[in-house]
Amino acid sequence: NELEIGVTAPLGVFDPFNQLALFPEKFERRRAVERKHGRIAMVAVIGMLVHNAGIEIPGSITLDGSVPFSSIPDGVDGIRAIPPFGLFQIILGIGIMETITWPASNYSGDYGTGYFGATLEGEELTYKLNIEINQGRAAMLGILGAMVQECIQGQTLAEHIADGGAIIVPGLL
Repeated sequence: NELEIGVTAPLGVFDPFNQLALFPEKFERRRAVERKHGRIAMVAVIGMLVHNAGIEIPGSITLDGSVPFSSIPDGVDGIRAIPPFGLFQIILGIGIMETITWPASNYSGDYGTGYFGATLEGEELTYKLNIEINQGRAAMLGILGAMVQECIQGQTLAEHIADGGAIIVPGLL
C-alpha cells in the first residue's frame, strides 16, 4: 500500500491541510512528485557538499574554453555564471529526462535502474522505500535551508562553517 510508505514515527501521516480526504485521487501523483523531488534534492545536497569542498570537474562549460568549471562560484550565484546557451542545454536535458527517461506518468518510482542490480520485495522493499522518502524529505529541507542561509548571509555553507557558524539572527541565543 503506497499510503504506508513514508508513514513513519514520529509524524505518522502528516497531512495538515487534509489533502488525503479532500483529493484522494491525487495522492499517487503527489507521492511520485515527492519521491522525484527528494531524489533531485539528495543529488543537490551532494553536489553542494562536493563543490564547496573544492572538488570540480576539469575542463570548461563552453566549447571555446572561455568559462572553465573552476570559475563558476559556489552556491546560488553559480547559476548566474553559466552562459545562456548552457542554461538552455541544462533545461533541455531536464525536459528530455522528464518526458522520455523518467516519464511523469510513471508513478511507481521504478525507472528500471534497480537497487544495485538486486530486486527487492516485501519488508525489505518497504524499508528501503521509507528510507528513500524520509532522506528525500530531509534533503529537500537541507538544500532549501542552505540556499536561504546563503541568501540571508551572503555566504555559502562552507564559508559559514569556516567562519565559525555565526548565528543568523544575532542576539537570539
